[in-house]
Order: sequence, then C-alpha cells, then structure tokens
Amino acid sequence: MTTHPEVAALLGRSHRLGSDPRHTNYAGGNTSAKGTATDPVTGDDVELMWVKGSGGDLGTLTEGGLAVLRLDRLRALVEVYPGVEREDEMAGAFDYCLHGRGGAAPSIDTAMHGLVDAPHVDHLHPDSGIALACAADGEKLTAECFGDSVVWVPWRRPGFQLGLDIAAVKAAHPRAVGCILGGHGITAWGDSSEECERNSLHIIRTAEAFLAERGKAEPFGPVVEGYEALPEAERRERAAALAPYVRALASQDRPQVGHFTDSEVVLDFLARAEHPRLAALGTSCPDHFLRTKVRPLVLDLPPSAPLEEAIARLTELHAEYREEYAAYYRRHALPDSPAMRGADPAVVLVPGVGMFSFGKDKQTARVAGEFYVNAVNVMRGAEAVSSYAPIEEAEKFRIEYWALEEAKLRRMPAPKPLATRVALVTGAGSGIGRAIAHRLVAEGACVVVADLNGDNAAAVAEELGGPDKAVAVTVDVTSEEQIAAAFRAAVLAFGGVDLVVNNAGISLSKPLLETSAKDWDLQHDIMARGSFLVSREAARVMIAQGLGGDIVYIASKNAVFAGPDNIAYSATKADQAHQVRLLAVELGEHGIRVNGVNPDGVVRGSGIFAGGWGAQRAAVYGVPEEKLGEFYAQRTILKREVLPEHVANAVFALTGGDLTHTTGLHVPVDAGVAAAFLR
Repeated sequence: MTTHPEVAALLGRSHRLGSDPRHTNYAGGNTSAKGTATDPVTGDDVELMWVKGSGGDLGTLTEGGLAVLRLDRLRALVEVYPGVEREDEMAGAFDYCLHGRGGAAPSIDTAMHGLVDAPHVDHLHPDSGIALACAADGEKLTAECFGDSVVWVPWRRPGFQLGLDIAAVKAAHPRAVGCILGGHGITAWGDSSEECERNSLHIIRTAEAFLAERGKAEPFGPVVEGYEALPEAERRERAAALAPYVRALASQDRPQVGHFTDSEVVLDFLARAEHPRLAALGTSCPDHFLRTKVRPLVLDLPPSAPLEEAIARLTELHAEYREEYAAYYRRHALPDSPAMRGADPAVVLVPGVGMFSFGKDKQTARVAGEFYVNAVNVMRGAEAVSSYAPIEEAEKFRIEYWALEEAKLRRMPAPKPLATRVALVTGAGSGIGRAIAHRLVAEGACVVVADLNGDNAAAVAEELGGPDKAVAVTVDVTSEEQIAAAFRAAVLAFGGVDLVVNNAGISLSKPLLETSAKDWDLQHDIMARGSFLVSREAARVMIAQGLGGDIVYIASKNAVFAGPDNIAYSATKADQAHQVRLLAVELGEHGIRVNGVNPDGVVRGSGIFAGGWGAQRAAVYGVPEEKLGEFYAQRTILKREVLPEHVANAVFALTGGDLTHTTGLHVPVDAGVAAAFLR
C-alpha cells in the first residue's frame, strides 16, 4: 500500500524533530497531519488526521505508530463534551473516531491536534521552551521573547480541555505560529509540514537565544568548595562502590535496573550552591516527573566523605524519602485514586560523582536519567531569567496518579521471567556462553558478556541488542584485577549483578604421563581458580545489594565420570563441582543460590572443541573429528546430540523463578550417561 504524501511528510518531520534532544525527549511530544483520503467503503473523499499514538517515539516513529482518525467525528466530540470535570471520558470517545483497523491507540493529546484549526501541528518538550513555561513570570517572558507570534497558555493538565484552550488561542491570535504551554512545553502549527517544522524550530531556537542573551552567568549559584567533581577515574571507582547499595535502596518496593550518568551537566549542577533547593522543588513537565518521580533523592555529603559514611547517610535519606513520598500520596489521594505504586526514588544524585537512575529495564532507567538532565536544563534556563516555579504538588499528583495513566500502565505486557535481573556470563564470546547470554536476554535479563577475546564479546553484545540489553567486557578470569574491573563495568552499566554464570573454560586432553605441570596449572587457573575469583566478586556485589542472587557453574559430566586421558580437565571440573556445594552452604543466608550444570559432548558451536579439544578427543575415541558429535550422541541413553542451547535451557531452568527453593544442585545435560548419574 502506498504511503499517503501527508503521512510521508509527517514521518520525515517527526524523525528530524525527534532525533535531536534539544527538540524533545525520548517518547515525548507528538506530531500530526491532516489530509484527504478515499473512504474504501463509499469511495468518497474523507478528511483524516494522522497523529503519533500513545507511547510512541518521534525519532523512530513508523506509519504503524500513528493513530488515524476521521476529522468530522473528532470535531463532533465538542458537541458532546461534558466539561472539564469529566474530560477523562473523552479519551474513550477517540476510539469511535478511528478510521479503519490497525494503527496505534490515540494519546491524550489527540484533542490538541484535532481541534486546532491547522493542517499540521507539533507538540514538543524542548528544554528552552519548558524553561519559559516553568519560569515564575513565564507569561511576561514569553511576550518579551516572541511578541505576538507565540502566545502563553496557562497550565492545564493534558486532555480535551487543553485542546479547546489552544484552539481558542489560535483563533484569537491569527498571527501566532504557536504557544508556550505553562508548566508543560510548546505547540506549533503550520499550513504545510515544512512550515510547521519551521515554526517549531523558530520557537525552540528563539527561546534558546533569549535565555542565553538575557540569562545570568551562574543561575545555580557559585561552586561549593569540596563539592566539585572527582577526577574521572576516582569518580567512577566511587560510583561503582556505591552502585549496589544505591540499587538496593531503589529496589525496596520492587527490583530495578540501574543506569549511571556523570555528564558535565549533572556534575556542575551538584557542585553548585542552589542544587538542594532546586532538586527539592522537583521536576515540572509531566513527561519529566512521570519518569523521574516528583523529586530525586540527593546525598547531602561531599565526595570526600568516607564511603561507609556515604552509604549510611543514603540509607537514612532513603527512609526519609519514603516517609515523605507516602505523606505526599496521603495529602492528595482521593477515595478512587490508584494505590500508591511505590515510595522508592527513581533518581539518586551524588555530588562529585553523578546520577543513578532506575527503571523496570535498562532503557527505562536510562531514559529516566535523560529526563532528569532535561529537568536540570529547564531549571538552569528558568533560574537564568527568572526563578524556577514548577506546577504545584497537587497538580503533579493528579498527573502521576491519573486514572488514564494507570490504565496505560495496566495495558503494558507482563514482565518476562528474568526482567530486572542483571547477569554476567564468562566465556560468553562463543559456544555455550554465547548461547546462555542469548537465552538470558530473551527472558528479559540484561547481560554482561565477559570473554578473554574482546572482539568476540563485543560481537555477541551487539547481537543481543546493544547497550540497553548487553555490554561487553574483556576479562581474563585468572586476573583478580580484571575480574574486579568487569564487575565495576557491570554495576555502572546496569546498577548491580544478580546472576553469574561461570562458563569460561579450556581443555587439553592428555594422559597422565604427558600432562605437564603447566597444562595442569593452566586449566586449574582458568576454571577452578577463575570461577572461585568470579564467584567471590559476585558475592561481594550481591551481598551489598541484599537482593539475593544466582551463581551457576558450567561444570561437566567429567566432574563425576572418570574419562580416559583427561586428568587435568576432569580434576578441575570436580573442583568446580564441589565449589557449588560449598558456596551453596555459605551464601544461602544471603538468599544467593548456587547450582551447577554438567554438560557432555557439546561439540557443535563449542569454542573448546573448535580450539583443538575436538581433534584430541576424536583421536582418543578413534573417530573422525566431524563425527565426534554423533559419536557422543550414540553413547547416550537418549541417543541425542547435546547443543549449547540445551545447556542454556538448564541455566534458565535454574534461574527463571520456578526453582526458588533449590540450591546445591547439579543438573546433567548429557542426553543420559549412566556412569555420570549423581549419587
């Protein structure tokens, strides 16, 4: 089907506006176009409006992300509008205006686009526009900045009445190209898509220039001695040390994934004298505080404070934050308000270090941080020319606990079994480790792909979807320093670690008299010593988080079966197997479960077999190397070849939530080898 010309123009405009954070933030704002199309039933022309649907993102908008409505029916809603006290009822009425099947659900801003008498409309959340919208004398400043070309619209919660307000403003000001929405953002319009985009950019750039020319040099006040940013290496070391404790605080109501930001914007804000006052005022734009909560938790200590003191103070502040949030809910909740969703902060600010933000997945956590950066920019602009004056607390509550917002949350799909869990898999650049990483991400986890081969690790992380799903670290598991660095990278990327798979391995198949001390040491260093070091570092993070966790060892059938010519490999696998039992006992009091998987004959896709082990084992058994997988399969009870994916399935079975009371277990994945049955 050919794309309508107005739709093509709308998508192009949306992508250009949505790809620049100066214009709007992720999933913020909406754009629309009106035009004529043929009614497939009558063959007559029908006036339609295409508008970004609920939950979409302008920068990545597709035709399927547009809601398509009949303009005659949409405009007829004015005649049945029951008034502002019942305006929420109009959201359901949009469904009766839809044209055809498919498309996105209409957003609450649909009325703004449909009722404004202009073929093209943009509603955006640029920092410069919101700075004027949230200034104490925003109406006066808007007039000074734009004259009569842009009109001030007082704060009103998004909805049908706001659409009527903007339509009336446009009708009363024929020379206006748009408006500043108090406490909210901007809306612009035009007779063509090009003109609408030009008007949007005019409002944004003119406001930017106004703030720059009129603004004072230090809107956040002077730098406070001792609150300056730590040097980068020291800053990130401190952030990594704090991250598990901060994530524990943010996860008291429900587990969260974390994101860390130490951008210059954040560090400068936290170094300035006014940051406590401004942070306490909270964010204003509805898109901001729906992501960040009404205000962040701010550590009131300099970065020179001892780590233990900072952790203790964060714990105290968190308790106060929860009490204050519960009081905020009680102050404004009505009998029919949705239940309180949780009192933990979504944003935690640490002077000299940076910002931790949290969400149900990495993207949500990252976007929450991006929105708070937007909020800092808004505060800077407003304070530069006036004073920052966000909408009142009661209005914030009306937005946060809006019945329509609650309904939107309920429409979200159920979380996957490993949602919010952060996994680190060693040897994940190939073979079994790669298969495990793929399975864990498919089940909702964020994964740190750890491998000695950094290129392989990076390739797997890219396969898994990039930094919102997986990150790569290069690590030699025989090095304590590299393992510690890998866990620091993990907690900075995702907030913490919940699930660790000890999979890194190597094998040299030799009989006793041909096995050198070097062969023995190499295999024990990588597998026995390496898994011990990885588990020890994992336990430190998991205990600090207080969220429990899983450690899984990929051991081997050889841990219990005495195979030929394999002394070093089999002995180190037996070492790993007993580590499972020992750590299950020791870490159980912290809610950390330790289990193992005993694979056998995983030839296809295996990094170990491809590295020479396959040829050695084939020689031992007297079969061609390419037939080794078939040979292993035929000696099993089930006569089935074991693949990396089968081992990954066992890891998920142990960690996916159904075996919550199982620890110290070894699961054979060998297609049945009676000699390796556990006793």
